Amino acid sequence: MEVGHTLGMDRLEHDGAAVRFPPPLVYLIAVILGGLLHAFVLPLPLGLPFSVRLGAAVLAVLLGLAIGGNAFGHFRRTGQDPKPWESTPEIISTGIYRFTRNPMYVGMALIQIGIGIGLGNGWIIALVLPVLVLVYLTAIRHEEAYLEQKFGETYTKYKSSVRRWL
Repeated sequence: MEVGHTLGMDRLEHDGAAVRFPPPLVYLIAVILGGLLHAFVLPLPLGLPFSVRLGAAVLAVLLGLAIGGNAFGHFRRTGQDPKPWESTPEIISTGIYRFTRNPMYVGMALIQIGIGIGLGNGWIIALVLPVLVLVYLTAIRHEEAYLEQKFGETYTKYKSSVRRWL
């Protein structure tokens, strides 16, 4: 069989969203970029006392871990793989998924905010919105298209009743 033909068949038979870049790396790159901007271009300090920053940072990170961990736990309990390019056998609409369709991404954003607060680095926090836009463009829109195609009305009803973010 020709190589091109085999590759084409794999694409046609693949059951998963067309996500090509792992979303957690987008958040990690933003934290690194924020650190570089702060250190080498223009510092963007937060001007809060260390104790306030530390408390807010711990709160944001713990909340992010709780939200993301809850979502991850639902995936594991239902036997699903959290990687967006893998097959989704069912729509999860319980637990944290009653409040947000993307709790793992929300959790990662909160962790990014917590890191920015803890380091007193406004760049890391300022990059959250561009990260969310980039995650939407590179992952969420592909995930939503895949889920709508695979689950039809079940997913569109869920989508219309639960917000994308919060």
